Amino acid sequence: MLTRLKSAWHSFEERRPGVAQFAVFLVLSNGITALQLALMPLIKWLFGMTALVDTAFQVWPVGSNPDGSQYFVFDYAAGALPMGGGGLAYFLAVQITLLVAQVINFFAQRSITFKSNSSIAKAAFWYAVAYVVITILAAAAQGWYKAPIYDLFIDTWGLGGTGETLADFVTMIINAAISFWVFFPIFKVIFKQVPAEAGAQGAASDSEVRTS
Repeated sequence: MLTRLKSAWHSFEERRPGVAQFAVFLVLSNGITALQLALMPLIKWLFGMTALVDTAFQVWPVGSNPDGSQYFVFDYAAGALPMGGGGLAYFLAVQITLLVAQVINFFAQRSITFKSNSSIAKAAFWYAVAYVVITILAAAAQGWYKAPIYDLFIDTWGLGGTGETLADFVTMIINAAISFWVFFPIFKVIFKQVPAEAGAQGAASDSEVRTS
């Protein structure tokens, strides 16, 4: 049975390489999202026991909110959610979760989805650039939906701690969705399949860089 499934998949991969590649990307991305959903509450809980919850992290002021208050790209006001913004504790929980997930995602997508043999150093550099840009854009977008989501689950629906956990899941899923649709075309560019000789030269160059 397993042999037949492998044969059918290889046949499909040959006939529809682009679709097959996207399917693998989708499966791996969902796995990474599941990892994020598992990590986020744990890391947030750990940082929630520190004084960092009451340390504001509000940087890059741009424009104003509808109520006239300052809008920040990274807006994590001091105090527990939903009255506050989670402070530096929430910021670190989000960013550490994303960083762990994206490091795993980089190697999994490169090796499994795109089967890339190009320079891993160059791919890692452009991946890091894309990660920083996307993180900033996602953080700017989060300023519009984070507070209403937590307020809805915790206060409006009166779910308390359970509502906070559900709100964590929703915000993480939104972040994952943004990353999903942006990263696929980026991966298509940075994860190349090069001829064997060129791939060997790229690997040798990476080796020389590491040993120098």
